[in-house]
Amino acid sequence: MGKPVNKLAKQLPLKTILNYTLLVITFLSTLTISAQDLSYEDGKKYNLAEITVKGNTSFSEQTIIAYSGLKKGTEIMVPGEEISDAIKKLWKSNLFSDIEMYLLKVEGDSAFLEIRLSDLPELKEIVITGVKKGKHETILKENKLLRGTKVTENLITTTENYLESKYKKNGFLNAKVNVNTIEVVNDSLEKPIVNMIVAINKGDKVKIKNIDFEGNSVLSDKNLRKAMKNTKKKNPIRVLKRSKFIEADFKEDLTSVVNKYKEIGYRDARVISDSLIDNNDKTVSLKIKVEEGEKYTFGDMTFIGNTVYSDEALRRKLRIVKGDTYNGVELQKRIADETKPDGDDLTNLYQNNGYLFSTINPVEINADGNVIDMEIRISEGKPVYFDRVTVVGNQKTNDHVIYREIRTRPGDLYSKENVVRTIRELSQLGFFDAEQLTPNFKNPNPEEGTIDMEYAVVEAGSSQIELQGGYGGGGFIGTLGLSFNNFSIKDIFKKDAYKPIPTGDGQKLALRLQASRFFQTYSFSFSEPWLGGKKPVQFSTSISQTKQFLYDATTGNADKDSRFNITGITFGLAKRLSIPDDFFTLSQAISFQHYNLKNYNTGLFTFGDGYSNNLSYTLGLSRNNTFNDPIFPMGGSSFSATAKFSLPYSIFNSTDYSALKSERDTNEAIANDADANTILRTAAANRVSEIDQERYKWLEFYKIKFKGDWYTRLVGKLVLRPSIEFGFLGAYNQDRGVIPFERFFVGGDGLGSYSLDGREAVALRGYSNQALSSADGGTIYNKFSLELRYPITLKQSAKIYALGFLEAGGSYDNFNDYDPFALKRSAGLGLRIFMPAFGLLGIDFGHGFDPQPGETSKHGWETHFIIGQQF
Repeated sequence: MGKPVNKLAKQLPLKTILNYTLLVITFLSTLTISAQDLSYEDGKKYNLAEITVKGNTSFSEQTIIAYSGLKKGTEIMVPGEEISDAIKKLWKSNLFSDIEMYLLKVEGDSAFLEIRLSDLPELKEIVITGVKKGKHETILKENKLLRGTKVTENLITTTENYLESKYKKNGFLNAKVNVNTIEVVNDSLEKPIVNMIVAINKGDKVKIKNIDFEGNSVLSDKNLRKAMKNTKKKNPIRVLKRSKFIEADFKEDLTSVVNKYKEIGYRDARVISDSLIDNNDKTVSLKIKVEEGEKYTFGDMTFIGNTVYSDEALRRKLRIVKGDTYNGVELQKRIADETKPDGDDLTNLYQNNGYLFSTINPVEINADGNVIDMEIRISEGKPVYFDRVTVVGNQKTNDHVIYREIRTRPGDLYSKENVVRTIRELSQLGFFDAEQLTPNFKNPNPEEGTIDMEYAVVEAGSSQIELQGGYGGGGFIGTLGLSFNNFSIKDIFKKDAYKPIPTGDGQKLALRLQASRFFQTYSFSFSEPWLGGKKPVQFSTSISQTKQFLYDATTGNADKDSRFNITGITFGLAKRLSIPDDFFTLSQAISFQHYNLKNYNTGLFTFGDGYSNNLSYTLGLSRNNTFNDPIFPMGGSSFSATAKFSLPYSIFNSTDYSALKSERDTNEAIANDADANTILRTAAANRVSEIDQERYKWLEFYKIKFKGDWYTRLVGKLVLRPSIEFGFLGAYNQDRGVIPFERFFVGGDGLGSYSLDGREAVALRGYSNQALSSADGGTIYNKFSLELRYPITLKQSAKIYALGFLEAGGSYDNFNDYDPFALKRSAGLGLRIFMPAFGLLGIDFGHGFDPQPGETSKHGWETHFIIGQQF
């Protein structure tokens, strides 16, 4: 029997393995050279005559030899690097165990080798204990524990370490994981097989009972605990932050404690020690010892290396002067604020003006008398220009739609601000996944002062379909809605463009049909965001037709002789402004609605036969700098102010509306007088209808609205959204009065429920739909909202976020009733789901703290379903 030439032990380094070769080489008794006569340094060269394989393996001899890298007929050194490398390659394959190599015999200058090994066992069954069954699949995927996987010591150790670390990060400080294998009787292929048992003992979550500090006098324990954002002691009223102990978070919070001191001038503050104490009630206490040091102030600020900007200009941007309390954290933010890509700092001052490769380093040069003199050392480099600007990833959206939104052009001076703004503009299009939009810098060349820019986009579904059916209003209601948000009207006659519709030019086209036995609604809208293709001027138009029929009590069907028709058309233009900045948009629209009533006596209007015309002009000014995802903005603000008004017809015509109003009031009093003659009352009521038909033949009004939203990221992706709304409907001529159309109806989900009079539904969750306004609707409303949002997922397939809200609002019939503090209040929780094919869906659970009109106690809980509208 030959002896092994080499056997690689996993715990030995390569050098030790090579030296070990000297001890394991021996020859068969027929050979004339013995092991003691050999050394690694004077090994002999042989031609490899034969390689054989033995052992418990399912792999063919040819496969194993190929893995080893040894080749028959080649010259090798015995002992030598070739044999050690062969064993190393077999180990690296992660397929074998107990690898040995023997020198069987030598004939002249020919050597005969034998490889002896065994296959690593394969994984058959996995049993997981200690956690819920629903967690098993995640554990298997995360640790790649798949049937047929080769089981190595490394796999076992890695699995144990990963799971223990995972549970410790979630507050299970004493988590223990043991992975054991059980050999299974070989199957017909005679390969080793094992079952694996993963035993998980999470233990209890370790919560923090106390956090105590020692050595602090300048800052109290309370202030220092507040600086620790992730590590909190037990508090029953805290919801957002748990009191579990996570070591990584704790270490990060110790840095925050030191930074808290640095913010108030204690530059030398440090944590001397920290300890964790186990309590008898399965909690821990933290003891942190600090050394505060002395307070420092800023001294002289000297700038070195600046040629582009003067010292004075840099000092104005830095906003730190001699005598200010030393604040190392704020100093770093003023130089380069890592939390804000568009921060007002020195780095962005240079990078927004072409100096991409500039570096700015603050250096303390003197600290005598607790006054720190600073040198701000600047390396400006050369100005950088964009060479090539490209876009990758767009399959449907045409290049020109993207390039017209890009703020970085070839030949332009580099500007970080323009890169950030481009990402924002591309996100706002709604055609791409905002979370995956990335700018990639290519081929930076500091010597030539050039750089290429590549914007990588991932297209998202930009069209929605609405298909609904339900029973309501005495019959079946069907709805079909189609919204194409990246349409291409120029390709509408190209057969090849239908995939399934012509897309790519950024236009929007929407069709909506809704019908039942008692009403029919048809609408069409189209918008082109870049009219003419040269400037961001949006053109939009919409056409709608509605028919409503009265219910016939005798037949149970619609009475086609009693109808109310509305026909409307709107044309609009919206232009992006450059002053005060290019986040502003000025919009204008002309709209016309024709209301036609025939034998439609419902009490909704004071006349059942006749018509009204609404010709109006709307002027709006808006500003939107939210970023970046339009579904879940994490910063910025959005506001809009609009004024809608008709012509002042009462100035042009010769009608005496004062006399007409007096006559109407007299006849209305007669019509409502129960003691009056029936014929007289009927005649008076008819006269009231005639007067109102004259008053509302052409609607005369003005309407002012304002809405503002602000988005602030608090911690991580937790976003606070305050909002305010206001609306007012007025009349030019008080004798003519405020029109019964265009009014505000407050309460409920805010969805535009089916209505005939142009009303606006204003959401106020926690109350019934439109229940907070009078029967005729309000002419004034205001609303205040505070919403806290947190995303569950922002993936392309579905964006989901949870929210909590506080709201208050009111509806008023006129200025005499207006009281901005007489508000209906509510609070609640909700969920939003955005899927590209269906738009925004959601549900809210709101609790109204005040009674609705007609109620004597608080309204209580209301559930609201949201379809296609975002609060």
